[in-house]
Amino acid sequence: MNIKEIFLLSFDALKERKVRSILTILMVVVGSSLMVALNGLGAGFGKFIDESFSMLAPNILFVSSAQQDQSASGPFGGGGPPPVPKITLNAAVETRIRSLPFVSDVISSYQGQVQLESSGKTLSKSVFSIDPAKLYTIAPTLEFEEGSAMRSNDPSAIYIADEIAYPPGENTPFATIGQTMRATYSFVDENGNQQEESRSFVVRGIMKPTGNPTIDNAVVFNEDAGNALMHKSGKYDGFLVAAESGEFVKNVEEEIRKLYGNDIGVTSPEAILKTIREFTGGFTVFILGIALVALLVGAVGIITTLYTSVMERTKEIGTMKAIGAQNSNVLGLFMAEALMIGILGATSGLLLGIAGGYVLTAGIGSAGGPEGGDASNAPMNISPVFLPADLANVWGISVGLSLIAGIYPAWKASRLSPIVALRRE
Repeated sequence: MNIKEIFLLSFDALKERKVRSILTILMVVVGSSLMVALNGLGAGFGKFIDESFSMLAPNILFVSSAQQDQSASGPFGGGGPPPVPKITLNAAVETRIRSLPFVSDVISSYQGQVQLESSGKTLSKSVFSIDPAKLYTIAPTLEFEEGSAMRSNDPSAIYIADEIAYPPGENTPFATIGQTMRATYSFVDENGNQQEESRSFVVRGIMKPTGNPTIDNAVVFNEDAGNALMHKSGKYDGFLVAAESGEFVKNVEEEIRKLYGNDIGVTSPEAILKTIREFTGGFTVFILGIALVALLVGAVGIITTLYTSVMERTKEIGTMKAIGAQNSNVLGLFMAEALMIGILGATSGLLLGIAGGYVLTAGIGSAGGPEGGDASNAPMNISPVFLPADLANVWGISVGLSLIAGIYPAWKASRLSPIVALRRE
């Protein structure tokens, strides 16, 4: 028998056992489609992260005070006092960092959670209090809505992101330029009593979307206003240190470490991006491992199907051998069946996996955008990325496992004695 005859006979054998063949092919489809969809989702999420962080200024470092170790009564243990910083970030620390080589600017900031009230609506938002003019250092491409006015020394001015001013799903804006907004900050005083401090601001600017998550969810007012409202007593929550260029970021970090060691926290967009990549990479490998298990289950299904087929076709195999078929012909016949199951399953799995990848990303995007006023719940623009090399790898693994699964049943069929086979009922 030539190769063409072997494949034709194999195809006819699969058609005769149509339901069983389809179910076996579906096992391969499930495994391969899962691998394709999850590969595409992982690559798409990685691309989304890269694009998001590319909006951050590459020469910026985020400096914060490291915290002292706390007992279980700390912030996550039982409502005790907040962690004690190892070093207090104040004007003296700012001056020392500003004097370091390759540092072009140091932007001090106060941060906290405030309740914003405007037009009868309320939002709880994280705010950071800096010189508003320094926003351009963090996001060089920042643009404001028409009618906005930058007033760095105005303690009554507040600047909000577009997504806060115009919450998704709302028909009316939360705030407009020139409108008065009230901010309320809750804190615990020296005697352990819960207190509130409120202050009215005028919306002087609405920041257009930039793609920079720090800016696109921002509520900003100047340092003096933040210091007074949040009772910071001149103790900053962090610094944004601008290096002269992106290539000096590591040098600046090393200089800060020489001064303060581990008593101060220093991170950069690149470091954050690296950490996220490592996490998503590990998670993707774990999920792909689950998909591979599904593919292995499909391989077991192929073994079962072909082995059952060998038992059912014993007399047929005996007849073939009696009229001159060699062991290699019988082996090739069953291996061809395994190959066709693998090819059909893998090819269908690629197509279904690509479609599934878009369905999954559509689900992620819509899950982030329920109706409501919180702009942080806006949909994420994630699209799956299907690389030809990844698709080829999945297809090759699926077909390869199918062939491996067919080896034992095919070998078993090829070793049958024609006399024994013909005697079986």
